[in-house]
Amino acid sequence: MKNKDLNLEHYTIFIDPSLQRLDDLITKKKYTSIFVLVDENTKKHCLPKLPVKAFQLIEISSGESFKNLQTCGEIWDFLLKNGADRKSLFINLGGGVIGDMGGFAASCFKRGMDFINIPTTLLSQVDASIGGKLAIDFKFAKNLIGLFKDPTAVFISTRFFDTLPTNQFKNGWAEIFKHALIYNPNLWEEIKSLENLKIDDIERIVIRNLEIKKAVVEIDPFEKNLRKILNFGHTIGHAIESLSVENDKEPLLHGEAIIIGMICESFLSSKLLNMPQSELLDICTTLKKHFTEYDLSKISLDEVWDIMMYDKKNEDGKILCVLLEKIGKPIWDITLQKADVEAAFKYYIDLYEK
Repeated sequence: MKNKDLNLEHYTIFIDPSLQRLDDLITKKKYTSIFVLVDENTKKHCLPKLPVKAFQLIEISSGESFKNLQTCGEIWDFLLKNGADRKSLFINLGGGVIGDMGGFAASCFKRGMDFINIPTTLLSQVDASIGGKLAIDFKFAKNLIGLFKDPTAVFISTRFFDTLPTNQFKNGWAEIFKHALIYNPNLWEEIKSLENLKIDDIERIVIRNLEIKKAVVEIDPFEKNLRKILNFGHTIGHAIESLSVENDKEPLLHGEAIIIGMICESFLSSKLLNMPQSELLDICTTLKKHFTEYDLSKISLDEVWDIMMYDKKNEDGKILCVLLEKIGKPIWDITLQKADVEAAFKYYIDLYEK
């Protein structure tokens, strides 16, 4: 991974397994103080790997259910009481929740302080840590309150992967499959035949996914057109995830919900855009092989539809979705009807009964 840094317009994604260059960047910027945001998991497993000499630690509870205004208030209160100013640095050490909420909190505090993302999960490394989309959940809607703000830098180190439980590692593959389906058919052909997602060359896969995300974000940084393709699987998936967080004792992980969304939206791609049946089968067979069934029958279609009505991508009261004309050719702003979602749920349930 050496010399594979990715330069975006306003910041650099450092591919730095040892994180040695992090201290160089901090020294160069001459920050007045440093704050590190962690949850109980990254505090235990990842903080010891962080080569930063002096900082103040902010600890929050892990999980999507804590990505809200109340937690942000606790972060802002800590910053205020501990002398943070606009020349302080905020480091997000964790997965997507930490990066989303930490970046949002840092960007709002005193109208903005620098923040650095150090994503520690596969999911956050290939997706959530770059692109400048920051948000928190509000009421029943995921990522409803947010803004666009680039980090000062992102540091990618696969040294954190040995701290991840199996389900968290698999969680990241949802976005890898998504990137391949919307952008790179060759990558899809390569990864669909994998029997085990614990591969030796995961660093190479991370870099390829970063390159995909970088290419899309640079063309459309504010999600006006092309960047919408990154939401494949998310229109239905986010709604299911929100209900699971609210109702399930062990809620779905983000990637697990997006897998359900991708299966449903692949079916709708076939139904509404005539995506070849062979490709639908290819997609669903691959995703089913790696991810177990979630009981969709326990979820109210009405509740799913109500949540989808608040999706950020909607316009003029219409629920808009990203579907595939074929693998590698996504089409955005496709209008969905409630009957479409009902049919997609039936397809998903029937798929796992086979």
